Amino acid sequence: MCFRGAYGAGEQSRPQRRRRVAPVKLLERLKQLGPGIVTGAADDDPSGIATYSQAGAQFGSGLLWTMTLAYPLMVAVQLASARVGRVTGHGLANSLGKVMPRWLVMPLIGLLFVANTINIGADLAAMGDAVALVVGGWEHAYTIGFTILSLLLQLFLPYHRYVRILKWLTLILFAYIALLFMVKVDWSTALRGLVLPTIAGAGALTTIVAIFGTTISPYLFFWQAAQEVEEIDQAPQRKPLRDDGAQAAGALQRIRWDTVTGMAVSNVVALAIMVGTATTLHAAGKTDIQSAADAAAALRPVAGDLAFAIFSLGIIGTGLLAVPVLAGSSAYAVCEIGGWSASLEHRPARAKAFYLIIGLGMILGLAIDWSPINPMKALFWSAVINGVAAVPVLIGLMIVVSKRSIMGEFVASWPLRLFGWMATAVMAAAALAMCVSPS
Repeated sequence: MCFRGAYGAGEQSRPQRRRRVAPVKLLERLKQLGPGIVTGAADDDPSGIATYSQAGAQFGSGLLWTMTLAYPLMVAVQLASARVGRVTGHGLANSLGKVMPRWLVMPLIGLLFVANTINIGADLAAMGDAVALVVGGWEHAYTIGFTILSLLLQLFLPYHRYVRILKWLTLILFAYIALLFMVKVDWSTALRGLVLPTIAGAGALTTIVAIFGTTISPYLFFWQAAQEVEEIDQAPQRKPLRDDGAQAAGALQRIRWDTVTGMAVSNVVALAIMVGTATTLHAAGKTDIQSAADAAAALRPVAGDLAFAIFSLGIIGTGLLAVPVLAGSSAYAVCEIGGWSASLEHRPARAKAFYLIIGLGMILGLAIDWSPINPMKALFWSAVINGVAAVPVLIGLMIVVSKRSIMGEFVASWPLRLFGWMATAVMAAAALAMCVSPS
């Protein structure tokens, strides 16, 4: 039996999987991409683009190794998050509540909401700035327009349609890969940067911490777990794996393929941005990058109008993808703790608290764009909040996926636990470095 959800992902029960001998075709593999690919793409939001651009412009290829280290850690954390959702049928906040005291979980969810709202504001502002750079006009008007568009899509498009839009939006990320074919890259230097760790120059440590903070961020954990729950709800035959172990072989295989691919796309795009800005901006001595829009503007005189347009288009597309993920992850987490209905498939009247939290996050994010708050300062403190919140969330996540009373026979394998705890250690070190380093 094949179960299909909103992403069109087929999951085979164990008996059918044994009978099937033909190789899985590429088209079928692509159809299986869903929560993992969207989560990975959302990781490269305009705020992330600003971080990667800053790393490339300031340090050239010197910090590429951070993405080599980050990839297996990203995969492990997101695999664990997806596994929790698919096995238990509940989101991450619900599962954390079973291994952590409520007085700790609630402040963590509060920190998640605050950090996500700051990121929403920064992403909306970057999208408005990008449009203003390309066509002219008042950037605040564009920011308001993007806010209204994103909010209306979340409110009135049911989940099974909305996620398809998100999935297609991931294609915009290939604009940054295309950028590499428009500039002359010193590949030998880039390859050295990928494998030889270096920490040189003022501000390198802070930038490294920012890179890890934007690639392994709590909102991604909550989002991917929640999307696995949504996928169960989309197909009546699907059950949480604890209730129907026969579905496990196909489900876990899909999750592995989806997550490994999604994090690979995220990682490759981040590397493309870092290499592209290293080749152009760093080589030209343009190292003062304060936002994604700054990076796009700086590219124009160095790499030409087409490179500038591609970079700007990427900011807009990734923002449209990331903003609902940020707002949605907050709403899922808060509603799971509060015991309220939480689903993008439900109409607003049926999930009032869920959509109220989404709307509140969007409106407060828009307000940041109009406030005197410095965007880079806001993002710095958002990174601090994420760094602090990520550590206890990761500890709770790794306890959950290792606990038979929650996961049953589907506890995480030892390699997944090993890399998950390594990610926890790296984020703890990053949080400590972020808190003691000057802003």
